Amino acid sequence: MDVIRLKNMVFYGYHGISESEKSLGGKFEIDLDLYCPLKKSGMSDQLDDTIDYEAIYKTVSSCTNSHKYYLIEALAEMIAQSVLEQYKVTHLKVRVRKPHAAVKGVLDSVEVELERSREDYA
Repeated sequence: MDVIRLKNMVFYGYHGISESEKSLGGKFEIDLDLYCPLKKSGMSDQLDDTIDYEAIYKTVSSCTNSHKYYLIEALAEMIAQSVLEQYKVTHLKVRVRKPHAAVKGVLDSVEVELERSREDYA
């Protein structure tokens, strides 16, 4: 299967358990692997025959900014569901990273990865 990847989209959001995360917010990094047939668009060179990744970016931005989630798992789930319901994608992987997560220790980021298909939301 063919894939379009959107890597390291960065958004500011208010997701987390602690009061400071919910009020001050923080940076979130999101990757999407969109599995869809690309032969037709590769042959035609026409946007109408493929996935408009600028529209996908706007959808991810809306998911990240329209609601405050306690868990990045919930944010990832909303992104997966929104993309699969709105675009001609057969399945996808979504990764949500929270750099400098509020833990008592040193780490780069916390990341969740979900893999979903259209059938998961039928």
